[in-house]
Amino acid sequence: MSPGPAAAIAAAVRAGERSAASAVQESLTAIAAGADLGAFNAVTAEAALARAEAIDSAVAAGEDPGPLAGVPVALKDNICTRGTPTTCSSRILEGWEPPYDATVVDLLNAAGAVVVGKTNMDEFAMGSSTENSAFGPTRNPHDPGRVPGGSSGGSAAAVAGGLTPLALASDTGGSIRQPAALCGIVGMKPTYGRVSRYGLVAFASSLDQIGPMARTVTDAALLYSVIAGHDPLDSTSIPEPVGNLNGALAGDVDGLRVGIVTELCGEGIDGDVLARLEAAAGALASAGAEVGEVSVPAAVFGLSAYFLIAPAEASSNLARYDGVRYGLRVPAPGAVDMNVATRTAGFGDEVKRRIMLGSFALSAGYYEAYYGKALKVRTLVMRDFAAAYERFDVLLAPTSPSVAFRFGERTANPLTMYLSDVCTVASNLAGHPAISVPFGSGADGLPVGVQVMAPALGEDVMFRAAAALERLLPGTQPAAARAGSAGAVTKGTAP
Repeated sequence: MSPGPAAAIAAAVRAGERSAASAVQESLTAIAAGADLGAFNAVTAEAALARAEAIDSAVAAGEDPGPLAGVPVALKDNICTRGTPTTCSSRILEGWEPPYDATVVDLLNAAGAVVVGKTNMDEFAMGSSTENSAFGPTRNPHDPGRVPGGSSGGSAAAVAGGLTPLALASDTGGSIRQPAALCGIVGMKPTYGRVSRYGLVAFASSLDQIGPMARTVTDAALLYSVIAGHDPLDSTSIPEPVGNLNGALAGDVDGLRVGIVTELCGEGIDGDVLARLEAAAGALASAGAEVGEVSVPAAVFGLSAYFLIAPAEASSNLARYDGVRYGLRVPAPGAVDMNVATRTAGFGDEVKRRIMLGSFALSAGYYEAYYGKALKVRTLVMRDFAAAYERFDVLLAPTSPSVAFRFGERTANPLTMYLSDVCTVASNLAGHPAISVPFGSGADGLPVGVQVMAPALGEDVMFRAAAALERLLPGTQPAAARAGSAGAVTKGTAP
């Protein structure tokens, strides 16, 4: 039996109605049975069971372990865990054990959660399919012949496959939301600075954000509430309190202004995905929301700007892997030769590609033409989103341009793979929160995710719309699949 929803597990453990040990053992059994998915790089069974027993002892003594009491949680393998390897699915960090825990890990422990292992990912979070892992790919639980998305494919597969009820992952350009959509689960990227990045191995520091993956919006909100908040160890952490999301989760959408982003619904988005987006918009309209189209013009340049800014920051962040301080070292006659040999052996092709792209963008004579211009586009994206939010409370768009694709289908052409993130990168550039919610199926019966975006610190209204979509799904009928952009839907229109 796979573990139940996180909120139910925690409530039962806190009430003494079931043991944390049983919940953790169920998860460990499911992980072992689902080993063929390749979701985990490491399973910390012994430590997890010991932690669960300690939680049960606390409950027996009349103590409250916290809002995630006994809930098994998986961590993406770029989140530092003391004494447990944190590899970023790269040979250059294979076997490296951090001497400290990330802030989010401390918060999980304080909330009574139980970490059961580290999940597979695209190397250093660079990819959209989890095919770039040095330790082999992760498979989609809905079809093992297809990718789970990336870079957080291991976390997504763990939740979608029933191995754990919750997982943490990171999102730099869509790495939580896109695999959530492809695996049919909920994945949320918070406002930049809402969740501490202390202990997250950096890819692109101005874009990275840790967020939750879960099977329900309620569970995602629960996990987000635990990890969000100010952290003095993160200089970019936002000091404002998070607040209680219970009201948002229970609220209706009557009068909520919902804008469909036209630039994210055009060429390159499959018809079956647009059909589900249209159905979602119609469902919200039938529930009383005011739904219409909105333009975010600079969003069409988001992918181009992202693939200059992110590799530029990555080329700087990954310079620390030199064979001297930690990780892999390949012996060579001199320091320079050792550095080159280590990085050549330790990094995979995609990581090398992005380091070279970023180094070029930052090089003398090209900095202003490429990186500088990308930063200007980023400002335009922020301005256009700000204008859109003057008219609408939340924005709606596809999460992924297609359902899960087959292994090897996009590896030969990096540009084709990069287009997997075309709908998600804009929220990272703007620093805004966004969430992917499953809303039916598309081609071959595979899941389709609808993305709800909100302004900075707008998690409450984002969760309000997301929870409504989740409630509205059972009675929603898919619109006829068609090419082109989703049409405008007005208040009261049926899906």
